[in-house]
Amino acid sequence: MSKIKLFSTLILALIGCNFASAQKSQLQIARNSIGKLQVAINNKEDSKKQLSVLGEGIKAAEAAQNDKKTKKWPETWAIKAYLSSYVAILDGDAGNSDRYYGLANEAIDSARRLDKFQANARLIAAAVYNTTLKKQQKAAAAFDSNDFPLAFDLFKQVSDFFPTDTTLALNTAIAAQSNQNFDQAIVYYKRAKDNGIKNPVVFQKLSSIYSSKFEKELAIRTLEEGIRVNAYNANLTNDHINLLLDNEKYAEATKAIESSIKTDEKNKLLYFLYGYLQQNNNNNSTAILAYNKALNIDENYFDALYQTGLAYVDTANEMLKSTKQEDKDKFVSYINRAELALLQAHEINQNDKSTVQLLIDIYTRKNKLDKVQELRGKLEEF
Repeated sequence: MSKIKLFSTLILALIGCNFASAQKSQLQIARNSIGKLQVAINNKEDSKKQLSVLGEGIKAAEAAQNDKKTKKWPETWAIKAYLSSYVAILDGDAGNSDRYYGLANEAIDSARRLDKFQANARLIAAAVYNTTLKKQQKAAAAFDSNDFPLAFDLFKQVSDFFPTDTTLALNTAIAAQSNQNFDQAIVYYKRAKDNGIKNPVVFQKLSSIYSSKFEKELAIRTLEEGIRVNAYNANLTNDHINLLLDNEKYAEATKAIESSIKTDEKNKLLYFLYGYLQQNNNNNSTAILAYNKALNIDENYFDALYQTGLAYVDTANEMLKSTKQEDKDKFVSYINRAELALLQAHEINQNDKSTVQLLIDIYTRKNKLDKVQELRGKLEEF
């Protein structure tokens, strides 16, 4: 009787050893699948072949994780994390890809918790790398769906993982700005800028946010930084000049315009702005020269024609203050030039009230009452 009992015990022991051995062999299959995957990649096998290798490995890893002994081994979970993460970025089926993305993240958590001595650190790191790439795909999809909070959260995680990647930083900033999260947008626009991005749009957007937060000096300096790495960029230059004008930094604006004109001689706006600044400083003669250069580029430039007429009117008024007869004679010449410029402006835009009013003033001085009456009638029609 004791022999029968001993024999039965031996059979059970052998069965137990075979089961444990089977689970270890499953883990070995999972290990081997990593090498097979590398071979498939090196041989440039298609995704179907690679997914077949991955499927075999994941099946073995899952068998190992269900064993009481090998489920406690960090290697089991590290292998599953790596293989699952690879399926997540390789599988073209969105549902399947997302499923393995979730499995990979769960396995990563388990592997990290069990791997107290970091023996599987490289496998875990590779799995994290793959899941981060998958996050980037999910972030782009969320942005395309106008889910800006989710897009920002995912892009942020990816950008923080790859902090020197300027494209990721830019995408994160745009997602943050789209989500009205301007403080975070600044952080990631600056990250893109500080890592060497030269795209002028980055400097424009960052400057715009600073302006909206009333940080005018930062806004101006950001555009100046953009101009230094994007010399002669018209959009940056125009934004810079306009910002200087908005903040009444007229001397700096004048210098910026003078510098820009040297390299952009066909920019009518630069000549117009230069003339406008000179006119505000009562340098009407210089202003008129600048307006004329703008009109040489575009003879139908309404703003330049109107300001030319106004500059001639102001110059004529100055002549009336003089006691010299020659200056009084110049008055008529300047008024005639003002009339000519304003008539051209009126022909281009007949609904501009300011132009009509100036012409009424001129014709009143010239005692052309029929013209005055005609133009006043137009004013009443507006």
